[in-house]
Amino acid sequence: MNGFRLEARFFRTTAGTEPVREWLKSLEQVDRKSIGEDIKTVQFGWPLGMPLVRKLETNLWEVRSNLKDRIARVVFTVHDNTMILLHGFIKKAQKTPATDLNMARKRLAELKERDS
Repeated sequence: MNGFRLEARFFRTTAGTEPVREWLKSLEQVDRKSIGEDIKTVQFGWPLGMPLVRKLETNLWEVRSNLKDRIARVVFTVHDNTMILLHGFIKKAQKTPATDLNMARKRLAELKERDS
């Protein structure tokens, strides 16, 4: 065992892209490092709750990262001791935007479909 309770993996589309990895690459290095450390904390400490992890609904959680001047969220699911990173975004409002939540739901449904 590598010490992790959860392995982290990027959601991969049927086209082979990894949207969360691409989103992370678009961020500044300091922000990527902060989000990466938060994800690693979840990997080692799972299951975790607030303030770092918030359950959104059945099978969907978010990693809550506070960056220097903004807030980032990475929505994930857990399947067979693997944390699958479904969607990442910079949060601009108090409530998680429906478009971001729907994107995570869509990717989760795609994963379930592939597994069946």
